[in-house]
Amino acid sequence: METGAEPVIYRSPLPAVAVPERTVPAHVLEHARHNDKLALVDAVTGESLTYAELARQVETTAKGLVRNGIKPGDTVAIASGNRPRYAVGLHAVMAAGATAALINPMLTPPEITRLKELANATTTLDLDDLPASASDEDSLPPGNPCDTAVVLFSSGTTGLTKAVGLSHRALVANLEQHRPGWRIDETDVLAANLPFFHVYGFAVILNSGLLGGATLVTMPRSDAGTYLRRLGEHRVTRAFLVPPLAAAIADHEGPVPELGLKLVLCGAAPLDDTVRREAERKLQAPVRQGYGLTEAGGTHQTFDGDVESDPASVGVLCPGTEARIVEPGTTTDAAEGELLIRGPQVMDGYLGDEQATRDAFVDGWLRTGDLVRVHNGRFHVVDRIKEMIKYKGYQVAPAELEAVLRRHPAVRDAAVIGAPDRVNGEIPKAFVVTQGDVTADELMAFVAAEVAPYKKIRQVEFVREIPRSVSGKILRRLLKAPSQ
Repeated sequence: METGAEPVIYRSPLPAVAVPERTVPAHVLEHARHNDKLALVDAVTGESLTYAELARQVETTAKGLVRNGIKPGDTVAIASGNRPRYAVGLHAVMAAGATAALINPMLTPPEITRLKELANATTTLDLDDLPASASDEDSLPPGNPCDTAVVLFSSGTTGLTKAVGLSHRALVANLEQHRPGWRIDETDVLAANLPFFHVYGFAVILNSGLLGGATLVTMPRSDAGTYLRRLGEHRVTRAFLVPPLAAAIADHEGPVPELGLKLVLCGAAPLDDTVRREAERKLQAPVRQGYGLTEAGGTHQTFDGDVESDPASVGVLCPGTEARIVEPGTTTDAAEGELLIRGPQVMDGYLGDEQATRDAFVDGWLRTGDLVRVHNGRFHVVDRIKEMIKYKGYQVAPAELEAVLRRHPAVRDAAVIGAPDRVNGEIPKAFVVTQGDVTADELMAFVAAEVAPYKKIRQVEFVREIPRSVSGKILRRLLKAPSQ
């Protein structure tokens, strides 16, 4: 940390890393072509790929995409659960010079269409029918590290879903930033249960694992007992959690197999320390937290060799990442305040939304919307300034649910907040002002028919009015107050 008249800037204890000027596929699969080591295996279906097969299929599929008319500047949507062929389709799209828009397959068709429109995606890649090149003589474009590699989706600090454009260079930088702290290598087996369409699964698990030469075990969501069994069966060395799964493991009363975990990482939302300690006991390994966001990938980590230091923190800044802590909405330094981030991994901006992009930055620093403090160089997330709800690690935008509720003829006004929930982290709770007869169950069913399952309203409370500021902004803090 630097002090004085200048702004207080926090930096990593490790030096900045060099960022190779190459595309994500070229970087991640650089050493894969002649490696017969298992790269990915599905815990349920048994589908698998060696590194050599992965590299060969990525090249073949990329050439097939080019032959089918995909070119640099195009955007191809991928809407699939985790499976080995996801890595093929993802890297093939990027190797063809196009941008991959990663979409949650649990969304409804209208929601998927909306995200494709946000990302300017013109086609969707079917992982069950990947295109094959007709000739080995087909060529691929050289690739530009400055081009947009992927589009991920985020609610940002407030409001509805936005399309986040991340360049090859930003993603390669973030992968290199992770390597000094997390020394993933060919001896590792990673549990790939968190979705690849989320920045956590995309950067921290899938591409960090492939870059390190590890084996990734893809698996769907499951109960804690099944998850623990799969960790043991596949001799997983690194597991990745979100707080709801950590809580389920902590509460698990069944038998736990002998595990060989080195480290367990939990992210996407703050982890209760009591849950962390009990999950550690069940998992027989340290459970530590990291921090990141869609707009900047991973920004904080607990290093492999430093797991005993401040286990309740999200660790230290990744190499080459700088941070400030300011009074929310200002540039005034604070001991506890909003986290601002600067580094080579930060997004280019929100696609098609220049105003939202401008609002996301202040003096070149990315606003995270999270309230943090620092103790002995380690960061602690205190609370979330941004309004989005975290249900099982998924982002749920209150504004989206409010808009659906207000379409019901019996609803005059509505507001949605995240209500604390031990199992799920938070659940969407609606406060509704009615103008006709309607029950809570009817409203919850109305919303459920319009949105993905994880976005469903779980509680409804009828109120006489929604508290708002003079400008009309919903005062959610009043709805969250105990008096309510």
